[in-house]
Amino acid sequence: MARQHGRFHFDGGAGTYVGTGLLALLITVCTLGICYPFALVLKERWRAKHSWIDDRRLVFTGSAWGLFGMWIKWFLLIVVTVGIYLFWVGPRIQRWKWENIAFEDVAPEAVAPHIVAPQIVAPQIVAPAV
Repeated sequence: MARQHGRFHFDGGAGTYVGTGLLALLITVCTLGICYPFALVLKERWRAKHSWIDDRRLVFTGSAWGLFGMWIKWFLLIVVTVGIYLFWVGPRIQRWKWENIAFEDVAPEAVAPHIVAPQIVAPQIVAPAV
């Protein structure tokens, strides 16, 4: 449980912050920016894990694969427009990050109602009429 310091609390430390940041930088640099979504998700999960609002921990629900397709499209547009398209990518990434943040104790269906868990239905055997 988080210590109470008003409504908001952050309990992350310098060591894990630097380690997470360096790993994210390494992922981005070694892949020439193509795998940036993986670095972004790594950093956002760390940030959410250490963030509390009203004694409720945040959790980042986004996946790198969920952003990867859009990122490749954006990345190509950034290259083609010599960086000008970055003005549109920044707000879209911010929106995606906010859409994928939730409280830890909230059911996934409440966060993403469009994603429904599959229902397993037992087969029914009907006896033939005599």
